[in-house]
Amino acid sequence: MAKVHKIAELPGDGIGPEVTVEAMKVVRAAAETFGFDYETTPFDFGGDRFLKTGEVLPDSAIGEFRDFDAIYLGAIGHPDVAPGILEKGILLKIRFDLDQYINLRPIKLYPGVPCPLVDKGPADIDFVVVRENTEGIYSGAGGFQYKGTPHEVSTNIHVTTRHGSERAIRYAFELARKRNKMKQLHLVAKTNVLTFVHDTWWRAFNEVGEADYPDIERQYAHVDAACMWFVKNPEWFDVIVTDNQLGDIITDLGAVIQGGLGVAASGNLNPEGVSMFEPIHGSAPRYTGQGKINPIAAIVAAGMRKPPRASLNRRWRTYSAAARSKTSARDGWATPPPKSATCSSTK
Repeated sequence: MAKVHKIAELPGDGIGPEVTVEAMKVVRAAAETFGFDYETTPFDFGGDRFLKTGEVLPDSAIGEFRDFDAIYLGAIGHPDVAPGILEKGILLKIRFDLDQYINLRPIKLYPGVPCPLVDKGPADIDFVVVRENTEGIYSGAGGFQYKGTPHEVSTNIHVTTRHGSERAIRYAFELARKRNKMKQLHLVAKTNVLTFVHDTWWRAFNEVGEADYPDIERQYAHVDAACMWFVKNPEWFDVIVTDNQLGDIITDLGAVIQGGLGVAASGNLNPEGVSMFEPIHGSAPRYTGQGKINPIAAIVAAGMRKPPRASLNRRWRTYSAAARSKTSARDGWATPPPKSATCSSTK
């Protein structure tokens, strides 16, 4: 009996439900074309539910998610909910509680999508950022003293463990080997300033590379230099590994050079458990219901979760690439489209 791939579907807020509908159309077409079975279960977690019930994401939902093969998320963010409540209560809670320790961000310029860089094309912008996803300054450690007084002290503590950095580094080395493109891995950090936490990353990077991945070339870049090279020489990169905060920042720059937030997708991965896939754009409430948002990022995110069998992997990749090319090349617009664009979210 063929496996049924179970997907927890969280459309979320704003344009999230709109792009989720379009992404699921592609999933359905891929399933019909290549012969795999799946089922989706919708969940209504997001701003509207929070405003009605005061509930963000209960622990019981995390238990339910563990029974799925994957989670698909549309977008999170509501104009009537204070910043941080939904983001921490849904996004970060899922990532941390399900130990989705890899944030995988492909930076790829598709044919027909305008690039802001002069004389750069799809052959130049095709790399992947592996961002550690459960530690660093986003771990939640910190707090206030004397809050609301002239002597207020606030801290956010950058928490790094050898275990956490090494498993991200190993994943990145394996990815560089599987891509078999340049067979190169860049560590992006700030070892000259963050001399404790990034020393842990530096030593793990070199020790793991020397011991287990002698076939992969190791390169290092300070984060400020890496940002410059993203713009000046993006073709220098194959796979990048970095910590949580730096990864959050440089991947948004990567999204810009690949054509905008409307074409950038993300996978929050637990390679041994349940992973979550999402477009990286926000909920864009001002465009909700207007049919103006390019769903390509949502479609690409859906395509990042592939069935486990090798033959289906190849077919899914091929179909996803075709869908991406057709969708993105038609007008090349990202979120939101220019006034001259003729396509809608459903076309």
